[in-house]
Amino acid sequence: MTNLLPQDQIEAFRAKAAAVEHPHELIVDVLRAVQAHHGWVPDEGVELVAELLGVLPVEVEELATFYDKIFRRPVGRRVIHVCDSICCWASGGEAITSHLQKSLGIGFGETSADGLFTLLPTCCLGACGDAPAMMVGLTTYGQLTAEKIDAILRQEREISSEPKKLRHRDTKTPREP
Repeated sequence: MTNLLPQDQIEAFRAKAAAVEHPHELIVDVLRAVQAHHGWVPDEGVELVAELLGVLPVEVEELATFYDKIFRRPVGRRVIHVCDSICCWASGGEAITSHLQKSLGIGFGETSADGLFTLLPTCCLGACGDAPAMMVGLTTYGQLTAEKIDAILRQEREISSEPKKLRHRDTKTPREP
């Protein structure tokens, strides 16, 4: 189980858990750390989180399966969340989804043959004013068109082909392709 997180992170989370009154508040943080290190959260990751925080595995599983940004099965290196809220659908979301599926050769819940992209629906990205929208990693893109999607996919493919130490790191602010 310890290969799911580096030992220094394990010790840091143990120390945090000992320092807080309610270790449950750390469950999502530790799940995200496991996912960042391993790519997704296997059953052993749920067990590790529970052991580190002194909570029941079922309590970890409840949160891991509630949040759609925690992945309980393998995903591509870049996960694309397509907003399927009413605002996005009313603004052309169905056409955007069709274009993504055709461009990537996959449907929702599938991963591209090269292992780069996984396509998932999400109920809302909070980008209603920029609908239709999608998120790649932690970056939200709005006012999508087929051309803009093509540019974003090209950019993501270029980034993924760079040596690891030079790769783009996700940010929480939008960027243009």
